[in-house]
Amino acid sequence: MTTYDVLFTIAGTISVAAALLAVSTKHLVHSALWLIVSLASLSGCYLVLGAEFVALVQLLVYVGAIVVLVLFALMLTRAPIGRSAEHDTSRVQRAAALVVGAATAALLASVLISAFGNDKKRVNGGGTHLLAARLFGSWVWPFEVLSALLLVALVAALALARLPIGPRGDADGVPR
Repeated sequence: MTTYDVLFTIAGTISVAAALLAVSTKHLVHSALWLIVSLASLSGCYLVLGAEFVALVQLLVYVGAIVVLVLFALMLTRAPIGRSAEHDTSRVQRAAALVVGAATAALLASVLISAFGNDKKRVNGGGTHLLAARLFGSWVWPFEVLSALLLVALVAALALARLPIGPRGDADGVPR
């Protein structure tokens, strides 16, 4: 077993454990923070495998943008920060979700193992130079327009969140 194997195993174990904590915790903010840990350790897996570009994109796009968007959505919707009885599920629903998730994972693993087995396949994607030339050559303007659109949507969401809720600005909507 090489050092790369040990590092990959550590990063993969951290990623799986954080992902399980992200979907099983009852605090929404804690769930988002565990999602950050899971996605960052997945980036570490890519780094160990030698895919530095994919690791950087994983950090920038998912950890840097998507999780921040989730945290903004939590803040703007006034979601409960702590445990909430109205958002809690019963043990039966959690057990059913665990069984369905485990069955789906087993089915996916069996299909992938039967399809590929122990065969090693080499995928030639053209390298990062070709990908960078395509991304920053012909696709740079759609990405810039999309980023401007997301920025406008974020500013509009903040502006809408500042509007009063009730008829005279009361938070509960009951006129006094």
